[in-house]
Amino acid sequence: MKIIELILDEMQDLMGIQAISIVENPAIEENFVAFNAQEVQFAKQDEEKRILLGAALIPNKPIYRNNGEEEFYVYFTKDTIRRASEMFFQNGNQNQSTLEHQAELQGLSVVESWIVEDEQKDKSRIYGLEMPVGTWMVSMKVNNDDIWNNYVKTGKVKGFSIEGYFVDKVNFSKQELESIEEQEAKLILSQIDSIIKEENLAEVALESYSDYPDAVKNNAQRGIDLNKEVNNKCATDVGKIRAQQLAQGKPISVETIKRMHSYLSRAEEYYNEGDTKACGTISYLLWGGLAGKRWAESKLKELDQL
Repeated sequence: MKIIELILDEMQDLMGIQAISIVENPAIEENFVAFNAQEVQFAKQDEEKRILLGAALIPNKPIYRNNGEEEFYVYFTKDTIRRASEMFFQNGNQNQSTLEHQAELQGLSVVESWIVEDEQKDKSRIYGLEMPVGTWMVSMKVNNDDIWNNYVKTGKVKGFSIEGYFVDKVNFSKQELESIEEQEAKLILSQIDSIIKEENLAEVALESYSDYPDAVKNNAQRGIDLNKEVNNKCATDVGKIRAQQLAQGKPISVETIKRMHSYLSRAEEYYNEGDTKACGTISYLLWGGLAGKRWAESKLKELDQL
């Protein structure tokens, strides 16, 4: 089955965790600890703490999903979990909770939250929980008699499960890469337009260079070949044209080298050498890959353009 990384797109509204649900079967397979002992002596000696403590998200933990068409697993990295936990409070969602992802609940609030930084010294160890570094832990206060008496005490709910909106990194990466390439295309068109508008067009000369190494040409050709294998679904026309130029060893202008360096610097995070079907990998190779980035950076320094 596919394993998909879920990430945040902070440019989109409602992104992140909207609520925490208490459920019988937590997707992360970790039960919470329910507290009813006193830490402070209240006026009424039978006062209960009514605190639930447990993991809300565990990094790199495969979570089974079935959308009705296919089965797959999703997971979250440490960085995504940390940012999601921050946004949860920034968006004021600490009082948002549900029962089994269905009924909205009143009287439940997240009162404590932290990221596990040390497996051995973390507070969760006190309560017999062994959580990996990067886990998001929460404590939830239950001021709801029905939920506490009929669900927590009876064991009908055993753990936390998050509710929210995330994006598939594979599809998001493709959109981001296309956006970067579109930006490069606009810059190229802008430069061409400014040249065309020059009064003495015949006097306009563009310096160009073709001394990039064979590794750049080979990367571009490999990107072309890999793209054919996936029916040319990756990259915009700009990326495909750039690959043809590089693969054939054609000279490219200083401005093109700048665009090349800009694109390869920003898109490097989407490059995965081990995944030759990913658009992030293919698009990166079309622009010359890591060898192209190194050459472009070196060339721009040589020309005092960086």
